[in-house]
Amino acid sequence: MKWLKVLAAVMIMSVAVPAAAQLKIGVVDLRQALFTSNAAKSFSEKLKSEFQGQEAKVRKVHDEAQKLKDRLDKDGAMMSDAERNKVASDFQDKVKEFQYLKNKLDTAVDNRKQSFLDGAKPLVDQSLQEIVKERHLDMILPREAVVYALPSMDVTAELIDKLNHKQKGK
Repeated sequence: MKWLKVLAAVMIMSVAVPAAAQLKIGVVDLRQALFTSNAAKSFSEKLKSEFQGQEAKVRKVHDEAQKLKDRLDKDGAMMSDAERNKVASDFQDKVKEFQYLKNKLDTAVDNRKQSFLDGAKPLVDQSLQEIVKERHLDMILPREAVVYALPSMDVTAELIDKLNHKQKGK
């Protein structure tokens, strides 16, 4: 009985190993593909110019808060209690304003980035499907999930080329 189990296991392994050997796998770094495409570079420049004014306002409030802190550190011991309290209160107000403006800016930028990614997803999916068909791949894995892959398995450059080509057509 034990001999039959061993024989069955050997037979199953002899069938499973060749099937696994024929599996064709590709590897892609989606983050690199998305953020180095021409569309992403254009989006990044547009985003920078769009939020330039808000970034300047955040920087200005930060600098004002820093000046108040420096004044407290430098002259705080020589100030009257009322003056020190006023400067400390102004500093706290600037810190709160800075945090509010920074969070508002970060949220707006994150929302815009997410909308870019959401808009790019169908194009990325379509391009990956084309690569799968062209290379006759069985699956594509994200680069982060793979410990080692041969360079010939990496389809990131192909994906970037396809994204850039498709973007030109739009």
